[in-house]
Amino acid sequence: MSLLIGDNLVVSMNYKLTDDTGEVIDSSEGGEPLNYLHGASNIIPGLEKELVGKVQGDALTVTVQPAEAYGELDPELVQTVEKGLFEGVESIEPGMMFQAQGPNGEVQRIMVKAVEGDEVTIDANHPLAGKVLHFEVEIVSVRDATEEEIAHGHVH
Repeated sequence: MSLLIGDNLVVSMNYKLTDDTGEVIDSSEGGEPLNYLHGASNIIPGLEKELVGKVQGDALTVTVQPAEAYGELDPELVQTVEKGLFEGVESIEPGMMFQAQGPNGEVQRIMVKAVEGDEVTIDANHPLAGKVLHFEVEIVSVRDATEEEIAHGHVH
């Protein structure tokens, strides 16, 4: 009997992720399937919820709204800062990614949105925030997680 996807099971799946325009954002095609520990918040909530009860061999299409993916765009995470904050960086261009320290000491990824004179507009939103995500998923396998995987919260 096939295991039904649920908490503390390791799921292996092939997937293709596209946006509303059909552009491929990410895919396991040509590589290894994605393995994750179900119920440990290893994948976005909207996709994890739709996989509950599925079994090996199932194929499905899932649309996930921003609230159950990477959140809505937060305008407060877009700021204009002085170019001097980028010490040691010779040329700052739109699209460049940097790591910064957030207000609580956490690492935050920021993207340069615009450069005008000595001012740089940065965005700390996740690159997929505010986007509706479309997944095509095929369940390759489902197995019980080991005690160590459960304790650590991820697949080994």
